[in-house]
Amino acid sequence: MTKLLLAVHVLAAILAVGPVAVAASMFPAAARRLPDRGTTDRGATDRGTADQDAAEQGTQTGGVAALRVLHRICRAYAVAGLAVPVFGFATASSLGVLRDAWMIASILLTAAAAGVLTLAVLPRQDAVLARLAAGDSTPADAGGGVASLAMLTGVFNLLWAAVTVLMIVRPGSTTGV
Repeated sequence: MTKLLLAVHVLAAILAVGPVAVAASMFPAAARRLPDRGTTDRGATDRGTADQDAAEQGTQTGGVAALRVLHRICRAYAVAGLAVPVFGFATASSLGVLRDAWMIASILLTAAAAGVLTLAVLPRQDAVLARLAAGDSTPADAGGGVASLAMLTGVFNLLWAAVTVLMIVRPGSTTGV
């Protein structure tokens, strides 16, 4: 039974946390690529201006749609990611390692990663999308919002990397799994 729990735990981590890590990492870069509608260089002719406006609007619409998809992936897989600690606790309990230092550290790092995602990354993605939906013409990274989102996403990913290393190395563990 322990091996089954461990397999489900690992699969849940790969299939749920992986997409969140990738989509969240792609979001800031995609937001920065959106054209800055407030400072575009206009053409000399009316036809050139109309063509440029249409091209920018198409890029803007496609870029915002891509951001919405990335945000939806982050939200949906964050919920699916709840299976990771559920099966993790079940596996740890089955192995009798819930009180081991490496497990406690992993639990704390997982909680920190969940907190960063739910309290910082997802709300900031929401704020970027809300600003774009409101037709805000400021550059994508005005005020450093996208830069701080990128940094927080990096923190989220580093926390999960640390958890992964702890799960593999298990310092001081005597289990044979």
